Amino acid sequence: MIPDGYHDIPPGKIAAVVTLLEMRAPAPPRDRPAPEGVSLIRLSNPDPEAYRQLFTLVGADWLWFSRLQLSDAALTDILTHPDYHAYAVTRDGRQHGLMELNFRVKGACELAYFGLGPALVGTGTGAWLMDQAIALAWSHPITRFHLHTCSLDHPGALAFYIRTGFTPTGRKIEIATDPRLTGDVDPSRAPHVPIIRPA
Repeated sequence: MIPDGYHDIPPGKIAAVVTLLEMRAPAPPRDRPAPEGVSLIRLSNPDPEAYRQLFTLVGADWLWFSRLQLSDAALTDILTHPDYHAYAVTRDGRQHGLMELNFRVKGACELAYFGLGPALVGTGTGAWLMDQAIALAWSHPITRFHLHTCSLDHPGALAFYIRTGFTPTGRKIEIATDPRLTGDVDPSRAPHVPIIRPA
């Protein structure tokens, strides 16, 4: 148990409050049409470097880094696993978003990654994409659809997930090395999170 009060985070590290959320039954379908020119494409055997470029487009400003630290082989193993479904959101043939569903635990689905690049933010694509995620997840024999978000994410992310039918169930603290100091994320990204370098 972490005691109440302030706790020092070492220089070079970042800290986030992680909120766990789940859905125990499908949210009512909304049947929203896709925005003009937008579609969802399953990534059956993605090129690791092309995938990293999409991952960075969507997540660099929110300090997504975990997939950037994997080898090509490790990344390919995840993305091509038969119980792992990765999708790209495209508009007019160009990739602008990412959605990943992890069915590797029997009876459950984790929304592992979900996000849009700047070109599609504010276009209604996020709500449509969540409709697709819910429908695809619950088309499998699951009893739990879950995800986590954190305080480094888009400021509207947590409210969006609750609004779409997820219920918060817990919180965690995550501490990690700042990926802008390891070279995984460009130091100019995520300006809302200051870099505190070790002495």
